[in-house]
Amino acid sequence: MHDDPSRRDPEPCGFWRSRYAVGLLAMGGVAAFFLWREHRAHLLGALPLLLLLACPLMHVFMHRGHGGHGGGHARHTRSPGPQAAPPRADPTGDPP
Repeated sequence: MHDDPSRRDPEPCGFWRSRYAVGLLAMGGVAAFFLWREHRAHLLGALPLLLLLACPLMHVFMHRGHGGHGGGHARHTRSPGPQAAPPRADPTGDPP
C-alpha cells in the first residue's frame, strides 16, 4: 500500500505557536505585572542615575567610527574627493 499525501499528519508548528508558548507568555505577563507593582519606586528612583550612566557609554560606543582621540584633526578631515577633469579644448579653436 502506498502513502496518500493528503492523509499525513500536519507538520508540527514551532514552539512560539504552541499552547505552551501561550502559557509561558501569560505567566511572564503576570510576573512582570507584580514585579512592576512591587518595585516601581526602586526602578523609577534609579532612572536619573541610569541617564547619567548612559552618557559615558554613549561616548564610548558612538566614537567608534572615527578612530578614537588624539592625533589632531588631520585624520578627521574629509579628502577633497576625486579631482575634476580639466576642461577639454574646443575642436573649433574658439575660446569658451
